[in-house]
Amino acid sequence: MAATTLQDVDVHLRSIIANLYMLIAQAHEYHGPNTQHAMTTEIKQLIQNLVQLSQTARRLPTRIPLDIIEYVEQTRNPDIYTREFVELVMRYNQQLKGRTEAFGNFRDILAREMASAIPEIRNDVMQVVEITGGRVEQ
Repeated sequence: MAATTLQDVDVHLRSIIANLYMLIAQAHEYHGPNTQHAMTTEIKQLIQNLVQLSQTARRLPTRIPLDIIEYVEQTRNPDIYTREFVELVMRYNQQLKGRTEAFGNFRDILAREMASAIPEIRNDVMQVVEITGGRVEQ
């Protein structure tokens, strides 16, 4: 089974939109049995296009997280989900940045105190601090 592209889906969606437009136009300009027959034909074509779209969509290489599907099923806006997710990631990123800075400061203070308390290991301590991206104090 060949992979489907978004262009394939776009073609099917355009066909469905054209079917719906024709149905609206025919309903607006209803002229009896001839229009009824044309509408029946158009509805059958619409159903075929919907089936083709459904089959084509199954072959799309996209995966939607279950959380988003549940969110939409609860009649909530997925854009709000995205915004909340981005805000959550930003908050988590800020927390990790704070922790990283705190551990870096702790490393520098510990290294300074160790170097002053045990002068024999000063070079080793400064080497570790330098390798881990800390500030080397001379």
